Amino acid sequence: MEKKRIPVSEPVLGGNEEKYVLECVRSSWISSLGKFIPQFEEGFARFCGSKYGVAVMNGTAALQLALAALGIGEGDEVIIPDLTFVATANAVRYLGAKPVFVDSEKSSWNIDPGKIEAAITKRTKAIMPVHLYGHPCDMGPVMEIAKKHSLFVIEDGAEAHGAEYKGRKVGSIGHVGCFSFYGNKIITTGEGGMCVTNDAKLAERMQFLRDHAMSSEKRYWHPEIGYNLRMTNIQAAIGVAQLEQIEKFLAVKTRNAKLYSSLLQKVSGLTLQPQLPWAKSVYWMHSVLVDEKEFGCSRDELMAKLKERGIDSRPFFYPMHQLPMYSEGYSDKDFPVAVELSRRGINLPSSVKLSEDDIRRVCAAIAEARQ
Repeated sequence: MEKKRIPVSEPVLGGNEEKYVLECVRSSWISSLGKFIPQFEEGFARFCGSKYGVAVMNGTAALQLALAALGIGEGDEVIIPDLTFVATANAVRYLGAKPVFVDSEKSSWNIDPGKIEAAITKRTKAIMPVHLYGHPCDMGPVMEIAKKHSLFVIEDGAEAHGAEYKGRKVGSIGHVGCFSFYGNKIITTGEGGMCVTNDAKLAERMQFLRDHAMSSEKRYWHPEIGYNLRMTNIQAAIGVAQLEQIEKFLAVKTRNAKLYSSLLQKVSGLTLQPQLPWAKSVYWMHSVLVDEKEFGCSRDELMAKLKERGIDSRPFFYPMHQLPMYSEGYSDKDFPVAVELSRRGINLPSSVKLSEDDIRRVCAAIAEARQ
């Protein structure tokens, strides 16, 4: 009997998703008005420890909206990690600003706070740390640098719903936090995103810009150019149902991470995913680094061997400076840690649906692949 394929990720839709979506359909409130939108915004903001939530159509839109609401535009610079998903850099470029890349630190795989100040110029307006693969950045130094230089901080928490830095949920630490609810995220609305903030004026500004910059006092009056970045009521209905289950999802993620670590820690040639003492990771992806010499094969060869056994996996993101549109003026020598992480990193199956047998099967296949 052929064994089932184990995917990297798949959504869990076993709660009230169908019930709430049907309620939307039957009420005819299926677009960007309806009760589930404010319900989801308020609930997710509360979960993050923030006062306000502004729901949008996807995570990239959340980043773009946050940047726009903070007045970042043509000629400005935003500091971001070199190792991230391309949306972080693209959102900056959409507004005519320039993403400036900073190397990662080996300990957390996130942006290295010790290298941020060297990247600051008179054009720098913001720092956008990314909580990569579910592990929070070292936000204390980031916030200190931002305060010293009068910079905004936009947290990219797309992969880190519920992660904590020194007891505080990510997204609630900077001026604004941005999240994604794509189908592979800890909670999903299919597509979808959210900005959270404790600043009432900033929340109002984001609400204004996401809806074509329409006046709240004079219908169809648009005093400036805005965007259509709204989330639908159907998406929000799914989000409300997902939010009801988020603590359960996070508990499963933690339990699975512990099992992965216990089974892989004795496999020579692997570096396990970090969790630093001040951090609470949510293990969006369970990730390891492969040492080709010690393990006996490369990261890509290991992925191929896992695929032969019906196990899906995923490489780490490419560093931003290696992408054609962002390569000018940079070389691999500028980002040695990000380059090494990208070359060696592999994301293993990480779904909440994983069984203990699935994880044991993945780990056994990794051990067998070692030469």
